[in-house]
Amino acid sequence: MLEEEYQPRRSLPAHLRPAAEPAPVFEYTIRAAEPQDLPHIREIYNHYVRNSTVTFDEKAITLTELRRKFAKAQKLGMPYIVAVSPRGLILGYAYVYPWKEKAAYRFTVENSIYLGPASTGKGLGKALMQELITRSKAAGIKEIIAVIADKGADASIQMHKNFGFKDIGHMGRVGFKFDRWLGTVLMQKSLK
Repeated sequence: MLEEEYQPRRSLPAHLRPAAEPAPVFEYTIRAAEPQDLPHIREIYNHYVRNSTVTFDEKAITLTELRRKFAKAQKLGMPYIVAVSPRGLILGYAYVYPWKEKAAYRFTVENSIYLGPASTGKGLGKALMQELITRSKAAGIKEIIAVIADKGADASIQMHKNFGFKDIGHMGRVGFKFDRWLGTVLMQKSLK
């Protein structure tokens, strides 16, 4: 081999290199969910049912079940929001739902945020969380509880911490999915 073959390869100076293509801007708007959004919301949720432990549901939710849950949230005046692309595609959604059925719990809710698989890692979860908290305060909600899987949901736990949720407990081995035991991390945020 020639000595010059051992030399590091030269590269073009920066001013002669072709400009890198700018990354496309991730655009969306957040609005209240509407009944016609439910098939798309169902598709996002059922992706997580089939492929992850972030939900302990093992069977896909039906459109009838989702409509019933959506109607109850609407009747109670609880926020249920979607992030929509400029083309009208539902990218993700978030909502709060009664924590327990007893009347004394009426100011306490559990939150849920789900993103379409192509929408993760782009800040959309944070935007939905911020809007959900704002709308929850406006709805008179005082406490938000997060119930998060203790395996594979580190990003969700960190995001909740970043929004001021406090760790209030851990329940180990309370769910069984994909042939393994799972626990939950409980977190709470006061909106007072």
